Amino acid sequence: MLDQPYMTDLIEANSMGHEPNLIDIYSASWGPTDDGKTVDGPRNATMRAIGRRGLGNIYVWASGDGGEDDDCNCDGYAASMWTVSINSAINDGENAHYDESCSSTLASTFSNGAKDPHTGVATTDLYGKCTKTHSGTSAAAPEAAGVFALALEANPELTWRDIQHLTVLTSKRNSLYDSKNRFHWKMNGVGLEFNHLFGFGVLDAGAMVALAKIWKTVPARFHCEAGSYVKTSEFRANESLKIHLDTDSCAGMDTEVNYVEHVQSVITLNATRRGDVKLFMVSPSGTR
Repeated sequence: MLDQPYMTDLIEANSMGHEPNLIDIYSASWGPTDDGKTVDGPRNATMRAIGRRGLGNIYVWASGDGGEDDDCNCDGYAASMWTVSINSAINDGENAHYDESCSSTLASTFSNGAKDPHTGVATTDLYGKCTKTHSGTSAAAPEAAGVFALALEANPELTWRDIQHLTVLTSKRNSLYDSKNRFHWKMNGVGLEFNHLFGFGVLDAGAMVALAKIWKTVPARFHCEAGSYVKTSEFRANESLKIHLDTDSCAGMDTEVNYVEHVQSVITLNATRRGDVKLFMVSPSGTR
């Protein structure tokens, strides 16, 4: 796919949907340009390219290597609810200098980034060779795919949502930390720690496999629309605008939601300088 002289939605969809009933896990270490200004993501055909006998394929996505001047919330592939976004940490638990921050990152694995030149990831290379210098979140995502493969081997009936639940519940904070003290560990509404650099922590293969063996598949997924805010509002530099949306979670309907897995918001915004605008989504329990 990446050798094409140009890229279209159909080419992406054909790649993402290649043999979906034979391939359980797809690992992708590519995305929009890491320049801090590009906002892009999958189109309609690509979003429909899922399979695996109704269980849903597992799409593992690298969070990106744009560093602190980029934001993986602007990467529609890594930020998609249908993917598992993976960031990286170096061997002492520090974030790598190329790590991007975003709310969509679910977990991390270890990659390079330390001053020691021997801290890269060993793997196969081109022309039948091997390398010890595989690096970036491009190395972190395939490591996660390997962990998920072990979980599927232990329990082949896991759905794509089960994998996300297992990731959240078994990842470990350990000694992961932000070297610049920008992103701190916080507690969400159900008492789980998370960090916008590391997600819910570093993957723990042993813990995930152990839980996968006894895991009961999550109930059917329901989609509930919380409503909309259609009023046109303006705010100037150094001002803020707060919008509240109330919902009853579709109570009494066939699609009633009892617990939240994903939240999606569609926002239309016009700004002279997009980079001057910050958007935050806050849950009723205060998770931001």
